[in-house]
Amino acid sequence: MSGVLDPEQTGSAADPAAVKRHRTLFRAVKRRKNPPLRRTDITVTDETAVKRAVKAASLGNAMEWFDFGIYSYLAVTIGHVFFPSGNATVQLISSFATFAVSFLVRPIGGMVFGPMGDKIGRKKVLAMTMILMAIGTFAIGLIPSYAVIGFWAPVLLIFFRLVQGFSTGGEYGGASTFIAEYAPDKRRGYFGSFLEFGTLAGYVGAAGLVTILTTLLGSGGMESWGWRVPFLVAGPIGLVGLYLRLRLDETPAFQKLEDESSHRASDAASNVETTAKGDLAKIFRGYWPTLILCICLVGAYNITDYMLLSYMPTYLSDEMGYKESHGLLILIATMVVLMLVITQVGKLSDRFGRKPLLMAGMLGFFFLSIPSFLLVKNGALWAVSLGMLLLGLSLVCMLGTMSAALPALFPTQVRYGSLSVGYNLSASLFGGTTPLVVTALISVTGTDMMPAYYAMAAALVGVIAVACMRETAQQPLAGSPPSVETQEEAAELVESQARAPRF
Repeated sequence: MSGVLDPEQTGSAADPAAVKRHRTLFRAVKRRKNPPLRRTDITVTDETAVKRAVKAASLGNAMEWFDFGIYSYLAVTIGHVFFPSGNATVQLISSFATFAVSFLVRPIGGMVFGPMGDKIGRKKVLAMTMILMAIGTFAIGLIPSYAVIGFWAPVLLIFFRLVQGFSTGGEYGGASTFIAEYAPDKRRGYFGSFLEFGTLAGYVGAAGLVTILTTLLGSGGMESWGWRVPFLVAGPIGLVGLYLRLRLDETPAFQKLEDESSHRASDAASNVETTAKGDLAKIFRGYWPTLILCICLVGAYNITDYMLLSYMPTYLSDEMGYKESHGLLILIATMVVLMLVITQVGKLSDRFGRKPLLMAGMLGFFFLSIPSFLLVKNGALWAVSLGMLLLGLSLVCMLGTMSAALPALFPTQVRYGSLSVGYNLSASLFGGTTPLVVTALISVTGTDMMPAYYAMAAALVGVIAVACMRETAQQPLAGSPPSVETQEEAAELVESQARAPRF
């Protein structure tokens, strides 16, 4: 009889014969497991607080991608400043290898900051990541060149790239969790899209600043001192982001989880809480199928993202012979178009679902990568712009949707940790290595169509992953109460969940 009463077996796993014999008992167990909603169970969001949370999280994300953007767009210059002169391709590959090295520690950052965010709160950890990120970026702008201190120049560059990567390990998972837990269920896609609006704003800011400096100073001035300016700008931006984050309250979902935990556990039990190692073991043991799904989704998304937003200016200058500033201007124009439509994509994902929008983006890269790169290879301004725009519109379907889709994969008690681990493992393996891998593949194969083939392979994995995920639009986050915008909506939700009287 104990098997009959097991709540875990009251669903599809229960023995149908047992369910038939004990219908009343199974109904009672199911009601106990899923009790009807009460008004106090439902979170009514404060739109002012939601917008403040979105602004603080998005600014941090913008700073993260500003940091990574300036490094990508200055890859050739950084190669000249920090690595011995010789073969230009070797310098570029060394520069991209240093870009990729920060991604090696991102999973470690995710494993440290993620479980910490689930334990002590999203707000505190996001403040820590902001401080570390600003320090790492600002310090790069102060490193003397290879000509001045020799071997120590690339060593220091790599060290501060590692600091950046470590802090970034806790950034995206925390920022997307923060917005997802603040936003009402029916508008999570819309508010989540502002996180990636911040990504594009960071890239546009980085590309714009590098373009202006390159135009004013020329390549000689940039190699002499101009390259330092974008890195030094990150210091003040970091202080502004830290101020905004410290003014926020903890997310309603985490507050609810804390309240429930305090009722369940005594003070003595709280002192024997699980370690970070135990938390990680719990994530890998209990959520590994969802982790694999997350890694596949993020891998496909990151490869295409870094292909277009980080690597493309280098491709245009090195493979197509464009001036660096011209390539950046085309990319800036593409990203501005994406910024204009990204929040509308977020709204569409709320209305039609995450899966259709993500699938459209993956299929776009699968079918349009070759035509787009052929247009880019044409060399004419209109052709390059059209090729970039086709790739950009495919990417924005993912950008505008992913920040709402990924946090919904995991329950509240492990959301920050699981998402940070899954996202950063994938970003480390596939995202940050994209410029390095593509540059090396072009060098080995001799074909400048390798970026298109690489993007298509990533998109194919993404198509399979999207097909396997469940739809989460307009639904409460797992492990969190429903979240609505008005008291009236809360009352309607309670009424709709009430059981009809039986006569």
